[in-house]
Amino acid sequence: MKHAYNITGMTCNSCVNIIEQALKQTSGVVTVSVQRGAPQATIESDEMIPLTVLQQAIGNSKYSIQPVEKNVQHKPVEVVKDKPSYYPIYLIFGYLGVVPLLTGIANGGIDLMYWMGNFMGGFFLVFSFFKLLNMKGFAEGYATYDIVAAKWPVYGYIYPYIELLLGLAFVTHFAPITVNAVTLVVMSISAVGVVRGLMKRSKFQCACLGTVISLPLSYVTLVEDLVMAGMSVVMLVQMI
Repeated sequence: MKHAYNITGMTCNSCVNIIEQALKQTSGVVTVSVQRGAPQATIESDEMIPLTVLQQAIGNSKYSIQPVEKNVQHKPVEVVKDKPSYYPIYLIFGYLGVVPLLTGIANGGIDLMYWMGNFMGGFFLVFSFFKLLNMKGFAEGYATYDIVAAKWPVYGYIYPYIELLLGLAFVTHFAPITVNAVTLVVMSISAVGVVRGLMKRSKFQCACLGTVISLPLSYVTLVEDLVMAGMSVVMLVQMI
């Protein structure tokens, strides 16, 4: 028997793959087809699978599944949606801030320029790492709110490498004036896209950590971009 289901919470093809693999591993399921268009899931099974079992298979925090057929009597599942946790972001920023501070102290003192350069280098290297884990998923998510990626989707595939090169340039102190100028431009453009998304109250997923950690687009995302742009301005003023 085949049944169609609507699934909410999917934002990219990575979500489709995650849900499809989860449903395939559910006991009783014969075949599964998941897509982003409605109905999002078609499940063939040997027996009627309780909706609670399907919901448990795909998780209770982000995705919600409901039957399409009117003749199928399922008891609605109450999905408890957790509040988004920005703990991973705070933890990353904590590490990036403390490590250059400690290395500076170990080398004889605290130098603000040294600290900012290494902080920015670590930031770009770490964030590019998460994006490179799933280039396609990041590019699709980034195109939903970034003003450049929305017009030229290929920019979403190039952006992680831009961050990677900036990170390497900062930690090696290569062409600091040029690198900081590029950083200011890149992060300012990114901030404009975030502001537009926030003004429209769009429910987009933040792509800053790729598809590994799901976070909604919020003012935390904007602060990230503005902090990096601000640091590049301070460093440019000191060098020029």
